[in-house]
Amino acid sequence: MKIIVGITGASGSIYAVSLLRELSRREVDVYGVCSQTGQEVMQSECGVSSIDFPSVIWNKPDDMFASIASGTCCADAMIISPCSMNTLSCVAHGISNNLLQRAAAVMLKESRKLVVVPRETPLSIIHLEAMLKLANAGAIILPATPGFYKQPKSIQDLVDFITERILQIINPTT
Repeated sequence: MKIIVGITGASGSIYAVSLLRELSRREVDVYGVCSQTGQEVMQSECGVSSIDFPSVIWNKPDDMFASIASGTCCADAMIISPCSMNTLSCVAHGISNNLLQRAAAVMLKESRKLVVVPRETPLSIIHLEAMLKLANAGAIILPATPGFYKQPKSIQDLVDFITERILQIINPTT
């Protein structure tokens, strides 16, 4: 299974870190693309960077010749976590200014799973309309809003809840 993980500069890098750690334990090929701001936020919020995940095949955000920029890459799923409203809006409107946005556009045009994990709050009508547009195009919108019915004891429990939901949707090999 091939999975693409896109990381934007939105706050909530802990979700990406948790997802990358979990995917690295599974028999899947993980392709990553992280914006410059995403790198900075991940370092600031979590004290890690993309180099801390050597099993991930990292692509430069401006490399529009990367394999994930084409439908021939045959990725099974893509997760954008955390997903900034800028990225969400660009993808919803067919704008591909960088590799992350292009890879997401490819997932939609090829009718493959695209999971978008927005972390913004509150949401404006513009955000909601962009999310609806993406959902109508086939994306799965999974806001980073953990449930409390499992009685979490830590922040990591809350993060793990979102990670588990993402993994349930993309169903990677265990």
